[in-house]
Amino acid sequence: MWRTPLSPPVAVPRRTDRYGERSIIGPVTDLGTRTEPALRRAAPALLGYAAVRALGLLTLALWSAARDKSAYTLLTARWDALWYTRVAELGYGYEVRLPNGDVHSNLAFFPLLPWLERLLHATAPLSYADAGFVVALLASLAAAWGVFAVTDQVYGPRAGVCAVLLWAVLPVGIVQSMAYSESLFTALAAWSLYAVLTGRWVTAGLLASLAGLTRPVGLAVVAAVWATGIAAYLRDRRDRDPSASATDGEEGTASAVRAPSAPHAGPSVRNRSAAGERGAQATGPSRTPAALPDRRALGMALAPLGAAAYVLWVGHRTGKGPFGYLDVQAGWRNGFDGGYAFARFVADKFTSFPSALAGAGLIVGVGLVVWLYVVCARQGQPLPLLVYAGVVTALALCASSYFGSKPRLLMPAFPLLLPLALTLARSRTRRSTAIVTLIAIASALYGAFWLNGSGPP
Repeated sequence: MWRTPLSPPVAVPRRTDRYGERSIIGPVTDLGTRTEPALRRAAPALLGYAAVRALGLLTLALWSAARDKSAYTLLTARWDALWYTRVAELGYGYEVRLPNGDVHSNLAFFPLLPWLERLLHATAPLSYADAGFVVALLASLAAAWGVFAVTDQVYGPRAGVCAVLLWAVLPVGIVQSMAYSESLFTALAAWSLYAVLTGRWVTAGLLASLAGLTRPVGLAVVAAVWATGIAAYLRDRRDRDPSASATDGEEGTASAVRAPSAPHAGPSVRNRSAAGERGAQATGPSRTPAALPDRRALGMALAPLGAAAYVLWVGHRTGKGPFGYLDVQAGWRNGFDGGYAFARFVADKFTSFPSALAGAGLIVGVGLVVWLYVVCARQGQPLPLLVYAGVVTALALCASSYFGSKPRLLMPAFPLLLPLALTLARSRTRRSTAIVTLIAIASALYGAFWLNGSGPP
């Protein structure tokens, strides 16, 4: 039975604009007064995150030095990082033709990270690789803050700190410090989800659009925004049903702002989960009946624009129409086959005893991911988190290639960590600290071993 003794959040007055949407920062003069308390609330999580990442980088530096390798090169100038810096420096159009006929085109890499690398290179004395590293470091902190903000909104600050630490100590956590796009994407996704949970629909749509310019899995953020918006629209229709009595209408409006919660969820979980539904029913004296749906519709319209714009541009550039990007991915032997290729990959591991252990480990890992998602649903997580985590997981597990990269592809699915964060939050501080410290050490060692290996993460 899930019970959480976490204290409810401190009520903070929220501004609403004349359209009824909660302002993300309020007036310009109010930015400092609103940001400082939020940063102070997130400070324990951010400090813990920085400590874990510092441990990982230090371990990588020592391990690499012992092998006469450059840790900085491993972080900024190998595998996907090279493709991103090449896009930043030379633009699109570079491709590699392999002897088997495959064509690896840099059109497969979405443009937001290279754009930021180019911007930093133009405005600061940084190489493109340096700029990618700086973007990754800053984005990883923004992502950690976003993970805390989402978890704090739903389950409280203690669970928020635990969620951030668990995200930091993932076995593939070292990728968060690489010149890859995972940290940037997770930051945009987390803050878009937070905007949905708090009723900032236009902000959510803009961030979802930027996430769609970062990675193909930006589809998951768009799906979360759209699913929540459609659910809110259906509630609005139900609440406007003239057949409902006045009393029933009042109760319907009240129930519409509550997330469905599992009967075994604790009261704090139920109260926190209501945040996801409050996003669809922002309150305030200035709200008019049609104003909030208009803002919601605008946010939903903005959400897919980033990904759609890039995919259509690739189709135009390749001359293959809206499916041109799929052809580019096919050149990398990457696609979506419902998990068939991955299942064959796992099955092939059982042809010999040593590899059979790896196959069993893969099955256990996939089972753990699926189990965590089921627990998330049973806990009554808000709809946007469930949709987002579900789409990220499906896209990662059902991709037809790069099986060794699946742990990295799953890293943005941070809502899967929330059941573990709740369990850790209920533990005594000394015990939870010891657990996180041991996992952080193991993660740092694994990350150093991993990056010093021969294959890409």
